[in-house]
Amino acid sequence: MHLIDYRDLSAAQRAQVLDIHLSPEQQRYAGDVESALYLLHACSERQCCLVMLVEQRPRGLLLLQRGAFLPTWAEPDAAMLIALQVDQRAQGQGLGRACMQALPAVVRALWPDIGRLQLSVAPENVAAVGLYQATGWVHSGPGYRTAQGQELSMSLLL
Repeated sequence: MHLIDYRDLSAAQRAQVLDIHLSPEQQRYAGDVESALYLLHACSERQCCLVMLVEQRPRGLLLLQRGAFLPTWAEPDAAMLIALQVDQRAQGQGLGRACMQALPAVVRALWPDIGRLQLSVAPENVAAVGLYQATGWVHSGPGYRTAQGQELSMSLLL
């Protein structure tokens, strides 16, 4: 698995991104691929979509954001992990863990002035919380408030 900027994908790979299928449970927490791509195209260089390639085929993506549109609880030197989406057909193969392990180096190369990554996660999303903790993320306070309750903010120092 390696991470590549969505803008660097071939036309065929961009079409394959739309074939990433998320379970209804994952969509509940991370949205869907079409929404992530809409956000990417609607914003400036302050957002980046990284695609997880396995044997040159997209199997997941994540959306990063930095700058003026960070939530009030985010640190000024942070980039936000907005959505992590792994194709349900590739779940359980270590792709999320490999992605989280590769992410710091990719972010440092992309945005050298970023000192940390942050995210907000629903505490009942046990699989996501476990993944983040297993790859070095730490609880850093309250995250977004949603209709379901208060999310957790987690941070990873770069």
